Amino acid sequence: MTICLYFLASILATWRLAHLLSDEDGPLNIVFMLREKAGSGFWGSLISCFYCVSIWIAAPFGIWMGTTTIEKIVFWIAVSGGACILYKLTGENKKQVHIPYYEEEKARDEFGI
Repeated sequence: MTICLYFLASILATWRLAHLLSDEDGPLNIVFMLREKAGSGFWGSLISCFYCVSIWIAAPFGIWMGTTTIEKIVFWIAVSGGACILYKLTGENKKQVHIPYYEEEKARDEFGI
């Protein structure tokens, strides 16, 4: 495979693993129990944030693909960035926003209509 295919496969693998750890319960609720055990402190906030998880999952891929230190760092950040773009494109992080709707009251005639 060429480096482009390795790069694309690394992005997809990073997205999949980061999504599993941050947003899914996993088989037999194993990942859910892991997040629950991590709690709401430092480790819990790291594992529940897709962007944080993608940084750490992308690191081995960047180290594997790069030959120099600069290449390893660039690939690391690029793979994480690609996974973050996929995360945004899949709409997993969209929160429903409720916009209040107000209607002006119309003037009524003497019959209340």
